[in-house]
Amino acid sequence: MLQDNLLTETAPKLQGDSAMPPERPAPMPEQSLKSLSVGFPRQSTTAGGVTSKVSRRVMVVGSALLLSTFAIYEMLQVFSVAAVTPLEYLVLLLFAINFCWIALAFCSGVAGFVALIKRRFVKAKTQSVKVLTDNVAILMPTYNEQPDRVFSAVETMALDLREYTKDTQEFQCFSWFILSDTTDPTIALAEEQAFWLLRKRLDGRANVYYRRRRKNTARKSGNVEDFCTRWGSAYTSLLVLDADSLMQSQCIVELGRRMQADPDAGLIQTIPYLVKGVTLLARLQQFAARFYGPVIGTGLAWWVQKEGNFWGHNAIIRTEAFMQAAGLPVLKGKPPFGGHILSHDFVEAALIRRAGWSVKIAADLPGSFEECPPSIIDMAVRDRRWCQGNLQHTRVLPAKGLHWISRLHLVTGIMSYLSSPFWLLLILSGLLLALQAHYIRPEYFTDQFSLFPKWPVMDSDRALRLFYITMGILFGPKIFGTLLLLTDRQYVSVLGGRLRIMTSILLEILVSALIAPIMMFIHCGAVFAIISGKDSGWAPQRRDDGSLPWSDVIYRHRYHVLAGILLGYAAYLDSWTLLAWMSPALIGLWIAIPLSAFTASQKVGKWFMAKHLLATPEEVEPPKILLAAANARDEYEASLKEIWNVRMLLDKPELMELHMQIMDKLPTHVPGGKIESMDAIARVKVQEAQTQDALLANLDNKEMGYILGNPLLLQTMQRLPKSITESDLVSIC
Repeated sequence: MLQDNLLTETAPKLQGDSAMPPERPAPMPEQSLKSLSVGFPRQSTTAGGVTSKVSRRVMVVGSALLLSTFAIYEMLQVFSVAAVTPLEYLVLLLFAINFCWIALAFCSGVAGFVALIKRRFVKAKTQSVKVLTDNVAILMPTYNEQPDRVFSAVETMALDLREYTKDTQEFQCFSWFILSDTTDPTIALAEEQAFWLLRKRLDGRANVYYRRRRKNTARKSGNVEDFCTRWGSAYTSLLVLDADSLMQSQCIVELGRRMQADPDAGLIQTIPYLVKGVTLLARLQQFAARFYGPVIGTGLAWWVQKEGNFWGHNAIIRTEAFMQAAGLPVLKGKPPFGGHILSHDFVEAALIRRAGWSVKIAADLPGSFEECPPSIIDMAVRDRRWCQGNLQHTRVLPAKGLHWISRLHLVTGIMSYLSSPFWLLLILSGLLLALQAHYIRPEYFTDQFSLFPKWPVMDSDRALRLFYITMGILFGPKIFGTLLLLTDRQYVSVLGGRLRIMTSILLEILVSALIAPIMMFIHCGAVFAIISGKDSGWAPQRRDDGSLPWSDVIYRHRYHVLAGILLGYAAYLDSWTLLAWMSPALIGLWIAIPLSAFTASQKVGKWFMAKHLLATPEEVEPPKILLAAANARDEYEASLKEIWNVRMLLDKPELMELHMQIMDKLPTHVPGGKIESMDAIARVKVQEAQTQDALLANLDNKEMGYILGNPLLLQTMQRLPKSITESDLVSIC
């Protein structure tokens, strides 16, 4: 065991001079939203380096506007058979907002569908160099994640990259950094142990480093910024990953080559595939992302061109552009709308483009992977944080100098959560219209003279036709993805034939339709909580098992079931016909509790996996990188069953020496500087302690995590007696 091997060594050492390379400090100035920094926007290095084709925007955005205008006109005609009432105007307004939102996605999907069909017959030309010479830092931020997952992934990618580039020696251009923001002391020590193991296993075959911040200011964006201001200037580019990311070597190298070949490129984003889903919900997400996602992603890349977006990970960024142009401002006021920007990625992309660099989406580049939440509840936790971050973008939208496409990306992010309240209001308004027609006696003759009564009528045929059009627009990307999949002979063969594929598609549509109203209410709750001033906090994500006790599932979904019952009863008050029409949106709410538990179950997910339903090519024929990462993770998991703890640090001087070697070398306190509350509390507790045992019993997790990063407090703690002996008690008496 690693544990035994380490403790039997008389003086364990960390391979390499340090856990981090020598610092290269450089500024990353905070950007103003009211003005541009001097020298921005920069002049492009090459002719047309940051210029996009206007015709593509006209085709997609113009088509979406025309389609929306047509649909809104048709809805107005539905109501205009008679005088339009205020409630009908409200329905019309809500319909317009929601339809414009889905129309843009549909038109983007059409562009993506055509581009993907064309790609089958015409190989796309890409601009890149033959051999990479730029220095690239690959960053793996982590926050209270399982160390076996993170460090095994880094090892696997580093070794595969060395093997892939052994002829060109390009692996020497890459350095790997695990940037920890972990606050849990148990996980922090496990990370150090995993890093020691990583260095031992690699044995100098790759440059790997580790740093844990003492205070996770500004969360992930602050974590990356800390790296940039201390070490970033030594590297031409930053390839940013997430704790669940994996990338094939050809993808990593090609990203570096494309960045080197294009001096105007500020950021290149890949479109990751979802992998390793075990629960039914995770399998649904990865199936949908694999076959419907590329339609939207490719279409988006086709028409936004050099005004693309950043999704926070699996992207390469030019260090110069990032450090000069993407220093995030702190928004005035308190959270949830003030403070540090949570959804930093959209804003960073917008600021980089504002400064005169291009931001591109590499929709043609495969080999980029990530994982997804295993349950509805885990999705809710993640979306709550994303919702707050995206709604913060309302403060960024008016920023001076942003490209209109960048503003559109921000609006898209905002609408991804605001659309739920708008859809709910549309449903409620339509329900009120039906109840009004059923229960409120119409006023056939008004005060104004008329020979004929004013009947409260609608154009039902036109309304039904518009409903079918809306459903076609809404499901358009799924239809395009289905057509592409069913006409791809290779995928049809790999996935077991068209019958199994169609079964998977119908299953995905059915379960997604059941989950959709639950997520609508979850997003509505998140929006209302943020508007009422509640901060989301920052909880680590679960990646594998999504199961929870039944009591927790019932508690989380109690209001969703109640909402479904109330809406169903309101529809029943009008007619059984209306209840039948609304039932597709209500059934998911009625069965929210068992549905949540069912889709979060690994046992259920493995059953579908055994039947090869909702399968993806990466599951049926896993890429080598996924298999290697799984094997490496098993080895790390076995080695980390017994992890270091604080008591071992205090009892083993050689282990404490190793911990000090790995520890961040940033000064713990600047004389005359601001004293943080955590620092003051930890200092008092350490200085007042009589014994190590008493101190350990008196520290909570956050305080212990802080002390583990403070060498002075640790040394003071080391000098304390372990416990009070009988002789000590006698002398005290």
